[in-house]
Amino acid sequence: MNSELPVSVWSTAQHSPTAQRKNRYTRESIAHPAKMLPEVARYAILHYTTPGDLVLDPMCGIGTTLVEAVHLGRRAAGAEYEPHWVTVARSNLALATEHGVDHDGQIFHGDARQLSTLLPAELRGQAALVMTSPPYGPSTHGRVAVAPGEGIQKYFHQYGSTLDRGNLANIGHHRLLSGFTRILAALTEFMRPGGHIAITVRPWREHAELIDLPSQILACGRNAGLVPVERCVALLARVAEHDFVARGSFFQRDFLRKQREAGLPLHLIAHEDVLVFRTPLTAERRSQRRAATTFDADASTGWAA
Repeated sequence: MNSELPVSVWSTAQHSPTAQRKNRYTRESIAHPAKMLPEVARYAILHYTTPGDLVLDPMCGIGTTLVEAVHLGRRAAGAEYEPHWVTVARSNLALATEHGVDHDGQIFHGDARQLSTLLPAELRGQAALVMTSPPYGPSTHGRVAVAPGEGIQKYFHQYGSTLDRGNLANIGHHRLLSGFTRILAALTEFMRPGGHIAITVRPWREHAELIDLPSQILACGRNAGLVPVERCVALLARVAEHDFVARGSFFQRDFLRKQREAGLPLHLIAHEDVLVFRTPLTAERRSQRRAATTFDADASTGWAA
């Protein structure tokens, strides 16, 4: 990561994820393998937007960004590839309506790599903030159950069918980066000049090798013509008087124990990186950068986006 970027710490886990989602999200929401922590979305929305602004999430999952945006008086729009999560996200927005939130929230079903045709033209140049996260880190996802004689069984750890090669989660790491760069470049059409894009991301290990996804996503943003402005630390542990209270899942703790027994001295993840970019300040410069960098992003990876 670029050490010259300003760094801030977000205290976003003083309450448990369950408490943060209580009464705002349907029971079906719990099955998503990589739900954004609501307080992380709230923090970004409060700091980078004002009431009435448009907030976007091109891979919105269960709609956390959108739900938190409308509760804060912002407009919200999102896209989601998996039909099931589109339904769940719409149910969560409907729940906000039942709670008396009069909102302008929309969810579109489709591939975020096709944002130019997926999102309506009237949203172009409107968004003050994009808050999103790429699919990543199978070792950090999922829930577990223990059945007699069957050991630990993992579930809720997949975004959708693993056979669907249209899903970014299933196409391999290099093509994921290429596809995500394409999404970031397309987002600039819908951003205000100088608008912010906040991306939550964390590293993971694959066969004992550390995958430094935050640094790779930072490069994706630059290749898409975005300007890095902050590297933030969103805590996943509660700040107590003298220390942190970790909130890792059972599966994460079990994974950690097994890795330590194998000789790999890992520690429980206690934060997520939040990479904050802004778009160029003029629409002309933004358009020129997007035209130049979309090709560069595809060519530099050696993969077609």
